[in-house]
Amino acid sequence: MSVYNIYRMHKILVTGGAGFIGSNFVRYIYRNRPGWQIEVYDKLTYASDKSSLIGLEDRVSLTVADICDENSINEAVARNDLIVHFAAESHNDNSLASPWPFVNTNLVGTYRVLEAVRQYHKRLHHISTDEVYGDLSLNDPSKFKPDTPYNPSSPYSSTKAGSDLLVRAWIRSFDVQATISNCSNNYGPYQHVEKLIPRQITEIIEGRKPKIYGTGDNIRDWIHVEDHSSGVLTILDKGKIGETYLIGANGEKSNKEVVETILELMGKDSKDYELVNDRPGHDMRYAIDASKLNNELGWQPKFTDFKKGLQATIKWYEANRDWWLPQKNATEAKYKELGR
Repeated sequence: MSVYNIYRMHKILVTGGAGFIGSNFVRYIYRNRPGWQIEVYDKLTYASDKSSLIGLEDRVSLTVADICDENSINEAVARNDLIVHFAAESHNDNSLASPWPFVNTNLVGTYRVLEAVRQYHKRLHHISTDEVYGDLSLNDPSKFKPDTPYNPSSPYSSTKAGSDLLVRAWIRSFDVQATISNCSNNYGPYQHVEKLIPRQITEIIEGRKPKIYGTGDNIRDWIHVEDHSSGVLTILDKGKIGETYLIGANGEKSNKEVVETILELMGKDSKDYELVNDRPGHDMRYAIDASKLNNELGWQPKFTDFKKGLQATIKWYEANRDWWLPQKNATEAKYKELGR
């Protein structure tokens, strides 16, 4: 299939655009596509925050609604040219405690988006995760590729895998004009404190020891959220309809390495952390092969020094306590119940 011409477009709908990755993408588009009008469509659950969009009001509007609401999503899709679908329930621990919201949002919600896109003949880009591929062993040199078989291990990753397959089916069966990207673990500003990196940073700021699941040997492939945003825009600009692209920055680090680096950068003893009960079904290693995106579309990450990216992220959380503090107490109370 040929490249879909987005240069005629100027109205973009970003579902989940008040969440961590979505709001960073909105900010990236705001800076790099000055002629575009951006509509954020977000339910504003606990993991979203409209304050993440402050300062963008001249070209960014916010629609507070659920993607499972057929009428609302249809109306939003109809008034835009291009839809980028970030909206998802995304926290593994929460999916283990209560799977239904993940089934509803990630599967039913994606179905609603697809049907709206199909009805109004709009261009769609679907955002997904490397977790759909399951995990790799620690001594396995291989990485995930677009044709790696799906092998999800949690309610979260299985519902994201299901949403990817829905998109692929709608492309093939109904000629929906869509692309898919699967990305590795994001870090950066505006991330909810339930996630690994901001949780540890905010724990240290508040004078407590960071906590690591199990032995801390589990490996994640980290990418700065701005690199994710630039990867998605590259796919929108140059990607072929029907194709899946993997976005990664060769940032493999063990959880223990990440926490030790955070401690070091914040002036603490790098071993001053606590090991806690492991998460059920905890994947061992993720690793992305982004060569298709690199070679076919010419994309390269800019934040290749993980330590520098982490230092900038720490500074953001230190400077924006008012943004994350309202989330913190409830998050730690929940983790305390789980013994983590």
